[in-house]
Amino acid sequence: MKIFFDTEFTGLHKNTTLISIGLVAENGKKFYAEFNDFDKSQIDEWLQENVVDNLWYDGQRFEWDYPDYFYWGDTEHIAVKLKEWLLQFDEVEIWSDCLAYDWVLFNDIFGHAFNIPKNVCYIPFDICTLFKIKDIDPDINREEFANIEGDKHNALHDAKVIKACYEKLMKI
Repeated sequence: MKIFFDTEFTGLHKNTTLISIGLVAENGKKFYAEFNDFDKSQIDEWLQENVVDNLWYDGQRFEWDYPDYFYWGDTEHIAVKLKEWLLQFDEVEIWSDCLAYDWVLFNDIFGHAFNIPKNVCYIPFDICTLFKIKDIDPDINREEFANIEGDKHNALHDAKVIKACYEKLMKI
């Protein structure tokens, strides 16, 4: 099963922490989680306005106000939920976009690369490379290419865009 995923995190540096993660399977199943243990001292004005202010959990709504694929909590809690979600698939192939930070942070959720669920292939795939192979500028606007509008800088939205880009690229 191909899984398309994206993360939002506290900055492009080695001590970054996860804010949210979104995954969409090729069959349409979704997983979205927001972390409550990210390093808030790393949040700058841009991250506050574009990511943190657009998180789903506002501390006031009840569990039943959210879709069944939404989780909120610390990394340990989200790791359990993410592992449960991933184990519904026999084999998982991960696809992302400019995934250098995303993949390291994905592994970090489980504490170590050797701890990711056994059904998840340890080799991630990047649509940037797929754009290049298809002779399309890898810096292309993803939303325009996929013809999708929505909440940019939301990990679930971005995972949906990655999935749509992949599907369109595979038809070229």
